[in-house]
Amino acid sequence: MRIALAGLATSHPYTDARTLARHAELVVWEQDPDRLRRFTDEHPGAEVASSLAGLLATAPDGVVLTVPNPQAPQALEAVLETGAPVFMNKPAAASRAQLEALDRLEITDRVLSSSVLRFAPAFTAAKIDPEAVLSVRATVRHDVGIWATGYNPWQDTPGEGGGTMVTMGVHGVELLVALLGPQVRLAGAAGAIRHYDGLRSEDTGVMALRWDSGVTGTVEIIGVSESEAYTVTVHTREGSSEIVIEGGDDVLKGLGYEGTVEAFLAMVGGAPSPVPWAQTRAILDVLVTAREAVPA
Repeated sequence: MRIALAGLATSHPYTDARTLARHAELVVWEQDPDRLRRFTDEHPGAEVASSLAGLLATAPDGVVLTVPNPQAPQALEAVLETGAPVFMNKPAAASRAQLEALDRLEITDRVLSSSVLRFAPAFTAAKIDPEAVLSVRATVRHDVGIWATGYNPWQDTPGEGGGTMVTMGVHGVELLVALLGPQVRLAGAAGAIRHYDGLRSEDTGVMALRWDSGVTGTVEIIGVSESEAYTVTVHTREGSSEIVIEGGDDVLKGLGYEGTVEAFLAMVGGAPSPVPWAQTRAILDVLVTAREAVPA
């Protein structure tokens, strides 16, 4: 089996590759020579392609797509033409123009794009009856201080990678949509810089959501944090319960990276995406609308 890594624009494909290398031969393409060198140092046996077209010409059995968001629609279109299943690292779109470009593509059940947290054991083991839910809250704790140093500036730029509201907010919105479904809209959003003055976006944010069922929800984004953790609080008539997602002793398993790769490899074996594109599209619309509501 051959898996292609189309781009290494964020940390995620490096993490994905550590699991994928146990199952498949790897072929990689990346525009930045330093990022590519970091990858080949860890995976010296990986085949290197000089372009996206060259990568796809190797006839991979599956593709992990991770390019800067402005390039993502065009890159996904090229991958779709091969017919290979694709895992598109989050977020698939970070602006209205990018989302509209994705809408023009024929996206089938051979495309998976999701926060890895959806596949975290603590989340998949949770038993929640949506009919009993009154309201929900997702709290995302993930430090964004590295962006204040100038690292990956496109991610921190609202019109390109969406900034903290989109890139970190996707984790919270993903979990809540996974629980309650895609019939959701943004009711309001706010963001601020509380600590990292060098940012182009924000280091704290909040979104208010409302489902067609009447359930309300909030997503809190804490981008100033000494630890990484994600909590979903579910409020019912009987009381409140929490789902806590942490890396623990095995980060790849605890945060859902392994589960995501397993889902992707099942797609390589012929299974449809476990996350319907309708859910991904709803998540992206909430995030883009929140970004528009909180300009930089």
